[in-house]
Amino acid sequence: MQDYQRRFIDFMVRSEVLTFGDFTTKSGRKTPFFVNTGRYRTGGQLNRLSAFYAEAIQERFGDGFDVLFGPAYKGIPLVVGIAMELERTYGRDVAYAFNRKEAKDHGEGGVLVGHALGDGERVLIVEDVTTAGTSIRETVPILRSAADVELAGLIVSVDRMERGQGEKNALDELAEEFAFATGAIVTIEDVIDHLEGRAVDGSVVLTAELADRMRDYRRTWGGATAVAGSQRGPSRD
Repeated sequence: MQDYQRRFIDFMVRSEVLTFGDFTTKSGRKTPFFVNTGRYRTGGQLNRLSAFYAEAIQERFGDGFDVLFGPAYKGIPLVVGIAMELERTYGRDVAYAFNRKEAKDHGEGGVLVGHALGDGERVLIVEDVTTAGTSIRETVPILRSAADVELAGLIVSVDRMERGQGEKNALDELAEEFAFATGAIVTIEDVIDHLEGRAVDGSVVLTAELADRMRDYRRTWGGATAVAGSQRGPSRD
């Protein structure tokens, strides 16, 4: 784990995005941790979040993409902020686009907003958290109906490392299904390794008991991971 990944985990805790206790996922699973990216709600938080994404993207994908795509709704501010950070910090003025939930039937019309996708362009999808991969499977047809694009990959903030539609990790399933690279700023195993028994601003948020519950949850719902760490699929090279 690199320093920026450790700082990102602390940032999630301080932003109350990463919390521990008793929660229920949309699928009905009882989970001892929850990642609620809807709690990022200030300009400063978005600025810092964009910087963490940009660093992970540079590390994982380099210049192997032309356009950032953010699925509505949470992906929209992400691609805007990341595009700004890539230009400001790395000198890369990349295009971005996102979709509407419903097609617009007046004005310019259509489903997509921002950059008009062109044939051959390499599109990097940006999501907050992917559990089963449902939103990505909805996103890919939208992209392919707009142009003959190349799917450069998918980046998320946290890999929950849970099963997708089968027994594999959801990100591994997507990497295999769409033949693209996937990555995360951190994995849930990174979170456990960094936070267990460690104080953040004077308070231990992940006790040994909670960490054991997270490991039990991983044993029950964790997906088989083909690649260790938070990167899988074709590399940037």
